Amino acid sequence: MSEHLSREDTEQLIQVVNTWYAGQIMKERRADRPDPERLKALQDGLAACAADRKALNSAGPQEADEIAARYAARAKELDGQ
Repeated sequence: MSEHLSREDTEQLIQVVNTWYAGQIMKERRADRPDPERLKALQDGLAACAADRKALNSAGPQEADEIAARYAARAKELDGQ
């Protein structure tokens, strides 16, 4: 990653993605015919956010940059939807 993000910025990116997953889970649960596979994928994504947020607390600089890059890309992808 060419740009180093602070841990606070990375936490904000994780929160953006986390919020998206939580919103999609609510929509899916309220659907007339919820898709169990999509719901499971969304729940897995939400769990990954929690795990990465926890990992960020003890991550070294390289791992923190990898987490930041992953969430920057995911947030950009979700913004385009």
